Amino acid sequence: QVQLVESGGGLVQAGGSLRLSCAASGRTFSNSTMGWFRQAPGKERRFVATINWSGGTTYYTTSVKGRFTISRDNAKNTVYLQMNSLKPEDTAVYFCAECRYSTAEHYHTDEYDYWGQGTQVTVSS
Repeated sequence: QVQLVESGGGLVQAGGSLRLSCAASGRTFSNSTMGWFRQAPGKERRFVATINWSGGTTYYTTSVKGRFTISRDNAKNTVYLQMNSLKPEDTAVYFCAECRYSTAEHYHTDEYDYWGQGTQVTVSS
């Protein structure tokens, strides 16, 4: 069974940057699409970014395009989310997840089988 552990969250001022990491253990995830989601207080968990098994295909929600970059290192079983030009509206708990499909065009939480515990990102104005 895959275990996913996120790290790298924290408190940052608007305009700042953070890099989130998601380390997988239990088995390799090199054949899996991986995604990042976020959940703000009182709101549902929403898609942020996804990356296919090779890293060659990525998708982003509109609000983070040009600011966030998803990447992966299959040798390290790790997925990253580089977040630049952060805004207060980016404040949320960020989760990584493993998709049950191999292609990257999957944006719904029910398409993902394994989830990390989340890491808090707080952006102050």
